[in-house]
Parts: sequence; C-alpha cells; structure tokens
Amino acid sequence: MQDISEYLVKNKERFINELIHLLKIPSVSADPAYSQDVINASEAVKASLLEAGCDTAEICETNGYPIVYGEKIINPELPTVLVYGHYDVQPADPIDLWNSPPFEPIIKSTDIHPEGAIFARGACDDKGQMYMHVKALEFMVKTNQLPCNVKFMIEGEEEVGSENLGTFVAENKEKLANDIILISDTGMIANNVPSITTGLRGLSYVEVEVTGPNRDLHSGLYGGAVANPINVLAKMIAALHDENNHITIPGFYDKVEELSKEERAEMAKAPFSLENYKKALDIKAVYGEKGYTTNERNSIRPTLDVNGIWGGYIGAGAKTVIASKAYAKISMRLVPNQDWKEITNLFKTHFESLAPEGVTVKVTPHHGGQGYVTPIDNNAYKAASKAYETTFGKTPIPQRSGGSIPIVSLFEQELKSKTILMGFGLDSDAIHSPNEHFGVWNYLKGIETIPYFYQYFTELSK
Repeated sequence: MQDISEYLVKNKERFINELIHLLKIPSVSADPAYSQDVINASEAVKASLLEAGCDTAEICETNGYPIVYGEKIINPELPTVLVYGHYDVQPADPIDLWNSPPFEPIIKSTDIHPEGAIFARGACDDKGQMYMHVKALEFMVKTNQLPCNVKFMIEGEEEVGSENLGTFVAENKEKLANDIILISDTGMIANNVPSITTGLRGLSYVEVEVTGPNRDLHSGLYGGAVANPINVLAKMIAALHDENNHITIPGFYDKVEELSKEERAEMAKAPFSLENYKKALDIKAVYGEKGYTTNERNSIRPTLDVNGIWGGYIGAGAKTVIASKAYAKISMRLVPNQDWKEITNLFKTHFESLAPEGVTVKVTPHHGGQGYVTPIDNNAYKAASKAYETTFGKTPIPQRSGGSIPIVSLFEQELKSKTILMGFGLDSDAIHSPNEHFGVWNYLKGIETIPYFYQYFTELSK
C-alpha cells in the first residue's frame, strides 16, 4: 500500500476543518429540542460518504432518527467490511462546566495532547472516530488502493439506546451482509501503548420513582410522622451495596464469568499507574468492589451506579417541604453471560422489596444490552493487530473495556458477524463529560492506521 503519510500532510487542515464542521451540529438525540440538528447531522454524514468515494449513500428512515447507509463495492467476490458508527451525541450539560462552548469546536494543547486536541461535544464519542473511517476510505479510493468492499451504517440513536437499530438490521440483512464489522467507538491505553478492545460490558438502565404522601407537605407539621420519599430513596440506594461494595441484589452474580488467575495476570501486564490515575481525577483514593484491582473493577466486574437523583426543593433559599416524590436514574454495567433483561427484573424485584410501608415504588426500564467478547485468534483481529504494528511500531495489547456498545451482540446475533473494535481515543478525553476532546494526533493516526486493516484483512482472507 502506498504510504498514507504524504496524503495526511497534504490534507491535514482539510480533514480537521471537515470534522469541526460536523462537530458544530448539536445532534443531541436525547433532547427533542435538537431534533432538526440530528437530521442535519445525518445529511452531513451522507454527503461526506459520497464525497469520500461511496458509490451510493442514502438516509434510511426509522421510527426514530435515520440511519445513514453507504457502500463502495469493487468486486462482490472480495471481502466486505461493514463500518458502524454514530452521529448523535450526548447532551452537553452541565454547560457551565465547559471551558468553551460545546458546539463551537476549538483546538487547544494539553499535557497529553501537546500537538492539540479538538474540544467539542462528540469530538471523540463518536463523530471524530467515525469520521476517521470516512477519510480513510477517501484515501483508499483517491489513490486507487481500496482492496475490498466497504459498507457504512452510521446511526443517530446510539446515545439513547439504539432503539430502532435492531429492526433496521433485521429487515436489511442482505444489504448489510459482511465478513467483518469495524467500529471505532472505544479507546486505547495511551498514545505510546496501542491496544485493541476485546470485551465490552452490557448495560441495564432504569429509572426509579418513590412516592409518599399525595402532595408536598410542610416539614414542620408532618416531619417525623410521614415517610419522606427522599430519605427513603437514599436508604434504598445505600442498601444496594454491602460493606465490601458488593451488589446485594439476589441472583445478580449468578452468571458472572470469573476469570482465571492466569487471565487476570495477563490483564495486569497492561501499563497502569494508580497514582497517575488518582491525580488525573483529583481523588485521594480509589473505590470499588473488594478483592479486585482498579482495572478489573472497571472492565471484568459488574457495577451499579446512580447517574442522577432528584426530588423536593432545590431552588435558591429555603423551602421547608417533604416532597411527595423522589427519583433516581440507575445504570448497571454487566459482564458477558449476564442477560440485561434478567438483571433488570432482578433489580426491580429487589428494589421494590426494600421499600418500607408508607411509600410506593415504580421501576421503569429505559434500555440495555448484552456484553461482548471478541476472539483474538481470527483473521480480523490479526489484521487489526498488524495494522497497529505498522503505524505505531508496537504490537497492540488486547484489553477489555468497561464501556458498553449493546449493538455489538445484536450484530453477531442478526448478521452472524464478528466485530473488531479499533478505538483511538484516550480515557482522558472526557467523553460524556464537560470539555470532551479528541487529540489531533489520534484523529490523524486513526486515518493512517485504518487502511492497513483493510489491506491485511483482505490478504489474510484469501
């Protein structure tokens, strides 16, 4: 393959400016106020696929936001790679914690990204990483070096659970037929320590509502005599973990895969500084399930976390009130073999059992998905590893991630395809948080590395 370095140097500024244009579109799928912006983003993605060299690209309507599909078929006898990504982004809240407006991208140098990083919502998750694949295709098409067929499926509902993706995949199996699925919605250990994600956790996301009296009450007249839903909710949440930070839901761990000492020892070989980890987060100590390391807690062990809690009066000044209702949003990250629907039901049963008389409890499931482990002995993984070796000069480390991409297990179920997760982001990129960013070096390195995956995968598939 012709060296891509010269092409990158020549087109660097254009590649950055095109991504900035896409990042300016506030495609927040969770908020209906941004619905037109999400649509605008889908149209921008379609245009970019056509400009990059796809023979066809279309906006496929769903019951929610559309899916953008594009393809470049050079020979049906050759392997086909299906690229998945998403153009929707998380809400930018809390806005006041951003150092610059979330949808006005700027490039700033940081300690980790001295060459500069693009600060904007969606920069790393997932517009920047998705767009690497578009520009990699452009390079291969413009230089007549595309070695196989490529298809793109870019959706607009990943951040809200991909509710309509399953239906689209089930109804378009022939259109989406492929030999391997390629996704860049994960990260790597460090810029000088490349890694390939080989495992993802599943997810169960619920909202809980605790109701006490039929109206807000005066805390002087009724305090101590009526159950306070906020107090009750706090106690119920606290009861979900024991003194060892072990989740107390009966049956929760029944199907949890216990890795062998040998497997855990292999994981421990990945470079990790606990002191740097704490420093980066400005914390004095780590916290989690007893008996496991920090890297094990956030990758091979299930978790339960409160993502939001509210109720009562939170305005300026004081209002002495016992709220009628209290709410919380709770997510559970699951490991392979844990079924998210089963876990959701176990949570519901247990949480309702924790409620004292005097309140009622409602548990509303939002979305979820299964965990996934990809094999490291197939041609696709070997091709990805060789691609990283070519551009980084190092063999990448296989690493399980604590994050969730629920649709990966769906793809294997419906399309019978394995998935390779080639992420170029870093843990420090603040995805889902204020000041999200993506290193310019990482963005360009992804564009440089991806074409080699196509080359090596095609060669190994012969």
